[in-house]
Amino acid sequence: MPLRIGIVAGESSGDALGSGLMRATRQHVPDVEFTGVGGERMLAEGLVPRADISCFNVNGFVDPLKRLPDLLRTLRDLVGHFTSTPMDVVVGVDFNVFNLLLERRVKRRGIPTAHYVSPSVYAWRRGRVKKIGRSTDVVMALFPFEPALYEDRGVRAVFVGHPLADEIAQGDGGAERRRAARTELGLPDDVTVIALLPGSRMSEIDLMADTFLRTAVRLAGPLRPCAFVVPCANPRIRDALEARCQEFEGLDVRLADGNARAVLAACDGALVKSGTGTLEAMLLRRPMAVTYRLGAVTYRIVKALKRSEFVALPNILSGRPLVPELLQDDAGPEVLPHALRGDSTGAGGDRVYLALFVRQHANLRRGGSENAARTVLSLVHRC
Repeated sequence: MPLRIGIVAGESSGDALGSGLMRATRQHVPDVEFTGVGGERMLAEGLVPRADISCFNVNGFVDPLKRLPDLLRTLRDLVGHFTSTPMDVVVGVDFNVFNLLLERRVKRRGIPTAHYVSPSVYAWRRGRVKKIGRSTDVVMALFPFEPALYEDRGVRAVFVGHPLADEIAQGDGGAERRRAARTELGLPDDVTVIALLPGSRMSEIDLMADTFLRTAVRLAGPLRPCAFVVPCANPRIRDALEARCQEFEGLDVRLADGNARAVLAACDGALVKSGTGTLEAMLLRRPMAVTYRLGAVTYRIVKALKRSEFVALPNILSGRPLVPELLQDDAGPEVLPHALRGDSTGAGGDRVYLALFVRQHANLRRGGSENAARTVLSLVHRC
């Protein structure tokens, strides 16, 4: 009987992590079967889907409440399928609230569980650690400081490294890579290119796209000739962005289908929504300004619970304000251009800025997908 693994990712970054885990697992167990929820990358690795990943297109605290009946229906279907088959192990890839509920329910039925990507317990609600431990047998952490937060409370956590740091070579952000990315995207060499990454969810586009485009208008004057490039996670987001761009006649905005890495590699600087995009920009050594906007109610809740000084991953990893962060009402189109044009290299200047990027890259480059696969397989009783 083949090894059966249930795996669920809820967004594009989880889809990337999940596909790497699947590929690395198959190197050890060629006839493994995967079923669950994922995006195009996981489907390409052979995932048998139980639901479309678009059903998880929610953000913050309010959106999930509006979609609660659909989410609960998907949860019941996955739990039923994973336990009736049954799976040898179930892996939740990020998408924390949903996946921890899923993991807890299947773990109660005797199925080993792993949670891939630690929830941000360093940033807010540290009391969640014990509850996480009741849901999963092991947390696979992407960052080296995270396992200690769990082990102090008796929860197994393993630092596996970040697969992005493995995929992006140490010298991949140089001039040659920039030229290749511009050729790939059809961008000329003699313009200033600014990457705009407002997010991969429709709710993020709704909240932030206009601010990003209005910021681009203000940047375009002093940076001419200038082109702005936006990666689109899916056709729906591309359609929404095309409609918004029509309101900004004369602004040179190029939309790229996916391919956020090429967009970042091609750019001279980036305006990035906080999240994985900030890490990718750091690994490619790109200057950036980081922003985020939530619904008013969600933001008040997050602000009250927040314990971390920073939200941008380069700042969290370095423990200092290496790149500028402008959030919520501070993230207006009148101030974001100054953050991006200004000294985004921190108090130490370019040399210290780049040295810290290089150091963090090395710290995260540990063979993340392979380590994650070995950790998952260690839970399978017949392996």
